[in-house]
Amino acid sequence: MKKENDMTSSTPLPGDTRLPSSEETLRGLMELGTAGDYPYAVEDFFRLPEKTGFDISPDGKYIAYVGPYQRRQNLFVIPTANLQQEPVQITFETDRDISGFLWANGHRLIYLKDSAGDENYQLFAVNVDGREAKALTPFPNVRTQLVDDLEDDDRSVLIALNKNNPQLFDPYRIDVYTGELQQLATNNNPAEPIDSWITDHDGKLRMAMKVKDGINACLMYRDHEGEPFREIITTDFRESIMPLAFDFDQPHIVYVSSNHGRDKSVVIAMDMHTRKEVGDPIYSHREVDVSSLAFSKKRRKLTAVTYITDKKHYHFLDEERRNLQQKLEKRLPGKEISLTSTNRNEDIYLVRAYSDRSLGAYHLYVAQEDRLEKICAISPWIREEDMVSMEPVEYRSRDGLTIHGYLTLPKSGNKNLPVVINPHGGPWVRDVWGYNPEVQLLANRGMAVLQINYRGSTGYGKKFWTAGFKEWGHKMQDDLTDGVKWLIEQGIADPDRVAIYGGSYGGYATLAGVTFTPELYACAIDYVGVANLFTFMKTIPPYWMPYLQMMYEMVGDPEKDQDRMHAGSPVYHVDQIQAPLLVIQGANDPRVNIDESDQIVKSLRSRNIDVPYMVKYDEGHGFRNEENRFEVYKVMLGFLKEHLLEH
Repeated sequence: MKKENDMTSSTPLPGDTRLPSSEETLRGLMELGTAGDYPYAVEDFFRLPEKTGFDISPDGKYIAYVGPYQRRQNLFVIPTANLQQEPVQITFETDRDISGFLWANGHRLIYLKDSAGDENYQLFAVNVDGREAKALTPFPNVRTQLVDDLEDDDRSVLIALNKNNPQLFDPYRIDVYTGELQQLATNNNPAEPIDSWITDHDGKLRMAMKVKDGINACLMYRDHEGEPFREIITTDFRESIMPLAFDFDQPHIVYVSSNHGRDKSVVIAMDMHTRKEVGDPIYSHREVDVSSLAFSKKRRKLTAVTYITDKKHYHFLDEERRNLQQKLEKRLPGKEISLTSTNRNEDIYLVRAYSDRSLGAYHLYVAQEDRLEKICAISPWIREEDMVSMEPVEYRSRDGLTIHGYLTLPKSGNKNLPVVINPHGGPWVRDVWGYNPEVQLLANRGMAVLQINYRGSTGYGKKFWTAGFKEWGHKMQDDLTDGVKWLIEQGIADPDRVAIYGGSYGGYATLAGVTFTPELYACAIDYVGVANLFTFMKTIPPYWMPYLQMMYEMVGDPEKDQDRMHAGSPVYHVDQIQAPLLVIQGANDPRVNIDESDQIVKSLRSRNIDVPYMVKYDEGHGFRNEENRFEVYKVMLGFLKEHLLEH
């Protein structure tokens, strides 16, 4: 375990370096967290997968995946024709994991990587044999976004860069061999920033989304790349019209996910010439938003819509795709089936079969031979039968909303249990069903875990999402409190042994929980959480600035909502905190500045309250480096053992 402040750099370290706890303090928690005889160690849950993220080359000849090298995720390649052949390692990154990769063509890959968690991703390229490696976007403090892999162009991909203005992303065609850039459009008006670029099936830049008046979303379109964009429709940002795919035969028809004039998003066709929706929705669901559409480029057909209620579900639009899914489900019974990749001919597929108790395995399916071959298990050292199920649950909030979530119970029982409430980050996302190593670790150590999709979570419609606006620390927090009380009423939770732990917004909700309902929690763990709504809004990354007025609508306006934001900021009410608190922070976090954690630690220590504080100076918004993940979860377990399990 390296010292918390051991960094050899002339650059001043972020935050107040006097605040992090000593190595001795953290080691003591780690030792407590690893004491005891368990069939699975912390490392088993958080070690890097041996092989994952498989992707097949456009010509179907190769399969690339990420695997560990010196504790960092790197790229490897194997031939599709011989899965047992020794893989070729083509990257040798040792400072940071590869964050994502794509095939640029049949012989070259591109990948993204940031530095110490700063989220300023740079684009790199390398040949399938590891040669001709090149940094394509070596621009300091610039963030690269992938827009389109341009599968019919072996020389280029489409990216967006904020190198001209840190707030704005311009689209470029970039040569994957030389790094030569060709700017395709300008995005130079901070008052009306374009925040997304959309291509058609031929890789032409045909649509864009921009922000107008700070709180409106404007959909823009053009028939050809040589034309200027024209505005199609402008809506309040609460109404979303998100392009999903162009029609294959009528290029002015675009399939969108839209909640315009309705509560739940539906998939529907929209005519860009008339600016109106065409016909009835392709698919809608009365309980949840529908925002995903799959298609076959080779057969020029829409194939399926997916949506999430308790789990991911499919609505098939194409018989061939339905038959393939049914065939795979029959051969891999009891598993959720996901097609993760296919070649250009769409006759070779990579298939992931998984569950809530296992990350699962990857398989190769060759359609012409009707052959299904297992490639590998993602985490073979974890036995599925040793893990526990993640059950969908629901309860009513105090003001009558239906709140959905997931409950995971330990094998030791289902009554009077120690419980960890685990609110998700975002907050404008949702928890989903599937294998979660954090949850499985806690259950493995005898704790139940409740994950709650509180109001403000997305996926449940416009009303449910907007019900969370300006409710940080208020009704959003009430939903968590009501979840705790529901667990107690069901006899599941021991009322004296309830903890709360979350990251990002979940970290904020953790602080709010022990501040505003101090009687409810035995202890709490805040992971990169917001402590002060005012300073949080002042330190957002530059590329969030175009959304600042929207954030004022969703979180609060520091001037107009000063009293409410003050009431919802835990740092101003630390005198109410009674439960022991552990604080964890990545020093380079671009989203939640380290000052947020520093503030809460300083405030509590000024009241002579001991707060263990773990900071990593090579991490950002959450810990990604394997050795840091091992340490943080050992510290967390030690803290929970001391203040929850032995409470």
